[in-house]
Amino acid sequence: MEKHGINKEAAFFFLPPYEWYNDSISKWTREAGHLLINYSPGTLSHADYTTPSDKNYKSSQTIYNSIVEYENKTTNGLNGFILLLHIGTSKVRTEKFYTMLPQLLEWLLLKNYQPVRVDELLNHKN
Repeated sequence: MEKHGINKEAAFFFLPPYEWYNDSISKWTREAGHLLINYSPGTLSHADYTTPSDKNYKSSQTIYNSIVEYENKTTNGLNGFILLLHIGTSKVRTEKFYTMLPQLLEWLLLKNYQPVRVDELLNHKN
């Protein structure tokens, strides 16, 4: 990350590759001075990397619907929720979920949500 002008202090949060972690990764993260984070389970937002040939493939509309359904069925809706979206996905996935971001943000704003950065959500100051 330093190669791209991001120093360690500016990268306090660590979301592990593939969102996989265990005790060792949690310990390493803490020792490195980072905070381990992950997306909030319950929606399929993280499945936007899947491709049509994958057994676990989820279309962008299915992902969007899962977010709306989760919000409707839970008491707190999406308050404090971390949605994971991948900007870089396989070329094989021709319909990219991130193209639905304007629609998703519009819906969230209509529901009176205020999207915030992770550091704001977790009340972290550098």
